[in-house]
Amino acid sequence: MSVPVAVGDRARLPFAERCAALGCVAAARLLTCFSPRTLCRALETVRRGARPATEPEAARARHAVVAVSVRCAGNGCLQRSVATALLCRLRGRWPQWCTGVRTEPFRAHAWVAVDGRPVGEPDDTRLYHPLLSVPR
Repeated sequence: MSVPVAVGDRARLPFAERCAALGCVAAARLLTCFSPRTLCRALETVRRGARPATEPEAARARHAVVAVSVRCAGNGCLQRSVATALLCRLRGRWPQWCTGVRTEPFRAHAWVAVDGRPVGEPDDTRLYHPLLSVPR
């Protein structure tokens, strides 16, 4: 369901940020076990009252999630995107969470976006047609 991502040097994070990112990765792991409908409802509930995330804020959250989880750094796009959104929410912000498909070749992918632009994703992410989205 994901576009492969190369695992580079894993950055050292401050202890508090590392703990927050690990917690969000664990919560995302649980949330991704639910049906798409339940997942969207949970994310919609969590995002209430949050201000829109900026691109640097979303990129920082994504970087932290990738730094603490090999699965999120690799092919775990659904868990990575949910964890990134949750970490942004811990900071009082919310990016747009999206999941979608493309047909040539058929693939599914999940990502976070700010102002309609995918954050930290390959350029071909724009070829995906969003199916589910939890707006900012």
